[in-house]
Amino acid sequence: MTEQTQLHSSIVAMVSLASGIASNHPDMGQCQLDRLRQAGVPQHQIDAVIEIARHIRDEAAQKLDAAFDEKANTSGKPKVEKGKPLDNSEAGTSCCTPTASGQSCC
Repeated sequence: MTEQTQLHSSIVAMVSLASGIASNHPDMGQCQLDRLRQAGVPQHQIDAVIEIARHIRDEAAQKLDAAFDEKANTSGKPKVEKGKPLDNSEAGTSCCTPTASGQSCC
């Protein structure tokens, strides 16, 4: 039997914060923010985690909306797009795109 290595509590808090943001969890990661700050994690690292999580959440929503619009657009009329347009030709081929500040999410 192999011994499991426990993740550092700050890593667990970062993963939990990011997944909570990306999934639109109603608690919004407030507990994790407190833990990260108490652990001395620099604010710029917390900000990067938040930016990446929001980017993944927003990118997923755009791709879901684009797929829905494609299925719903049976009339042949151009679809109305709100917000930042998504290039549907790349929707299924790209792992991810960088955040607005250039942070990699992969």
